Amino acid sequence: MRAAPFRPGGTASLAVVLAVALSGGIARGQSAPSAAENLSPGDIDSEHLFGFAEGSDLGVPGETELEWETTGRFGRRSGGFRAVDSSLALKMPITPDFRLAPGLTFNAYDVGTPGRTSGGLNGGFLETRLRLLDRRTATFGLTLSVVPGYGSVDSASGLPARSFGTDVALLADREIVPGRLVAALNASFGFASTLSDAAPPAQGSGVEIAGALAYQVRPGLFLGGEARYARAYQGLVLGRLGGQAAYIGPTLYASLSPKAWVSATWSLQVAGREQGGPRDLDLTNFDRHQMRLRVGYNF
Repeated sequence: MRAAPFRPGGTASLAVVLAVALSGGIARGQSAPSAAENLSPGDIDSEHLFGFAEGSDLGVPGETELEWETTGRFGRRSGGFRAVDSSLALKMPITPDFRLAPGLTFNAYDVGTPGRTSGGLNGGFLETRLRLLDRRTATFGLTLSVVPGYGSVDSASGLPARSFGTDVALLADREIVPGRLVAALNASFGFASTLSDAAPPAQGSGVEIAGALAYQVRPGLFLGGEARYARAYQGLVLGRLGGQAAYIGPTLYASLSPKAWVSATWSLQVAGREQGGPRDLDLTNFDRHQMRLRVGYNF
């Protein structure tokens, strides 16, 4: 899931149409639920092996996975900014190449000095994923992810607002060393419109490129690292550039049992700049620290 508010609108229907058209493809998909497959020698499930980046796998038809994701964001130019964005999603593979995942989002904010705290239920989303290439039968894996949604809080300030948006991403991966070393490359575009009683309507968009590696230390345990580069814009379709930031950080994935898994990452902004700003980092549009914890259970 994405903790950012880029989520809604009509692109989900395109994924559904493509899924129906391609559901008869030859991709064989994986053969076991995520945690169980990563505990067994041989094949692996790549989806959660990284941190903010994701692999192209979708799970097994008939499997249902409950996933809790929590993202902490800290360190803004204004000072005293701490935010926790969470989501709870029910992932349901419909075919080997298509999955739906409805979910709810929650948040907690502590902003300003003295602190202004808020939190609770934020909104909801519907993630759709369509596998275009299966890395088991193609040179690499490729999945289209479309996540429309709605939020009731402005993610930059923590103030009440009505936010409509969509995240669209291409998730590519490849086993560099079969069963041992996996690489992922993600490219994403998100846009959102925010309406608030306390401020004029705002529209924003952004792009991000992420690359990651994960190495299997032993069955069920992967260690790795990832790098990300993001740009923020005013306007729904990449209008005026607001700023840019680069992140790096370590990643960890572990299968806790044949049905449960956990993944974690911490990213530090190491370079960036707000448009027109004199400093080396962009702490107006982006956070200095971003951390993510995911826990999943298959049933």
